[in-house]
Order: sequence, then C-alpha cells, then structure tokens
Amino acid sequence: MRRPPGRSRRAAARPPARALARLAEELRDDGVHDDITTRALLPGPRPGSAVILAESAGVLSGGTAAVHLARSVGLGARLLVRDGAVLRRGQAVLRLSGDVRRILGVERTVLNTLMHLSGVATATAAAVRAVDGKVAIYATRKTLPGLKDLEKAAVVHGGGFPHRRDLSDGFLLKSRHLDLVTLPEAVRRLRASGALRRPLQVEVRSVRTALDAVRAGAEALLVDNLPPAGAARIVQALTDAGLRDDVWIELSGGITPATAHRYVRCGADALSLGGITHSAPSLPFHLRLVASHGLRPA
Repeated sequence: MRRPPGRSRRAAARPPARALARLAEELRDDGVHDDITTRALLPGPRPGSAVILAESAGVLSGGTAAVHLARSVGLGARLLVRDGAVLRRGQAVLRLSGDVRRILGVERTVLNTLMHLSGVATATAAAVRAVDGKVAIYATRKTLPGLKDLEKAAVVHGGGFPHRRDLSDGFLLKSRHLDLVTLPEAVRRLRASGALRRPLQVEVRSVRTALDAVRAGAEALLVDNLPPAGAARIVQALTDAGLRDDVWIELSGGITPATAHRYVRCGADALSLGGITHSAPSLPFHLRLVASHGLRPA
C-alpha cells in the first residue's frame, strides 16, 4: 500500500477560517483605521471603486483571502478570476467598492497577500511544468510563520500537492529520531501508538536504510539531500528487491523549479520543494482607483 503523507488537495485549497482571521490581523497591525494621511485629506466618507491589476503573467492565489480582507472592513469586493487561474499581464483580478478611505487603508495588505501567494502558485506551476507530469510536486513544512494554510492552498492553485500541514498529519521518522531509537524499534513504537491510520514515512539517505525501512513497514520514504544519481540508486535497489511497489518515494533537499527536471528519471513518485513557499518571488500587482469624486481643495 503506497500512502503519501498529508492532506488532500481539495481540503488544502480552502484555507480554514482561522487562517483568514489571522491574516485580517495584518490590517489592524497596519493601522487600517488610522491612516493619518488619507483621513487628513478626506475627513468624511468618499464613495468610489478600485480595481487590482496583475503586473506580470503568473498564477493567481490569495484572491479569496483578499476578498475576505476587503469585506472585513465593510468594502464590497468581487473576484474577477478564480484562484488557480493563469494571469496575463495587465489583467484585472479584483474589484473593490465603498469608502475610498477604506480602499486605501486595505490596499497594501491586500496587495501583499496577492503578491506573495500568487508568487507561490506561480513558482509551483513552474516546477509542475518542468517535470511535465512525470512526478508530483509537493510543498514542505518550510512555510512563513502564520501563513502555512494560505501557502499550502497556493501550492494547490499552482498544480502541486500540500504534504503534511502539521506534525499530527502523519508519521515522519527523521535521522534525528533514529539517532535516539533504532529503526525497527521506532516503527514498532509508532505502530503501537494507536494512530494506525496515519501514513508512516522514513527519511533515508542510503540504500541500506531504504531497504530496512520498507522491510520494517514504512509506507513512504523521504530520500533527502541526494543528487539524482544517488536517489536513482535507492529506487533501483528497491526495484531489484521487489519492494518498489510497496512504497511511495519522495525526493527532497535543495530542489528548485529550475533543477526539478533533473530528478524526473530517478523513478520517484514526488519531489518536494521548500523554496516554492519560503522563497517564492512575489508576483507584482497594483491598485488603480477607477471611480471617485477626486480630491478638492479644502
């Protein structure tokens, strides 16, 4: 039975309410109701609307979160394209309406959200294209503090898979665990813990450890920090031993969208890339007011 760790793509693509609420804290931290510049220029409400435009091609993520941010301060918000859509340069993605002072108050936080999450989705899509469907692209737990659920959703929007959300999402025996407990004993203890339905994955860096892990009952392997040739040797050894069909194999460690294609022929099931979440380049957006009465001299 081959069982990858982590949650389903469908579940990960819809961030929980707590993630959106945490993001909304950024509005308060940015002083959304204390914009002294705008309030000095506009002491009273001023109705208007604005549109947010993509400044380059990419994949949209964070649109639903941006709508939530805008509506949390009483603005109207309408998403013009769905999360996961491929964007062209200059495409309008979100329309805001209401008090112009509030539009300007949420501008930076909304743009930051779209820029980072769409950057994650775009980097993921680049990795997916690089492997041409021959292996799956997974995220890791290397996420920015407070943003894991939104970043995992962005990975799904880019065509990838979320992997484990947190430490309760599946067993992962790492080398540091195996410095403390032998592999057979570690597997025995995990199976005796009562969490029988959790997938069991073991981090390996050698042929011997990989064979021992699968024979001990591992359902998944994390082949960590090996070059393509080293990873391929492990997969071949499992094949030669008649064990390949019993285990899901993930390669990780320093893989980027630019290097992912080098690992396609290793025979693994998936590649996991930390950089698509923690180091994805932002996708630029900007806000343009499209209807307001304008400023008049006081």
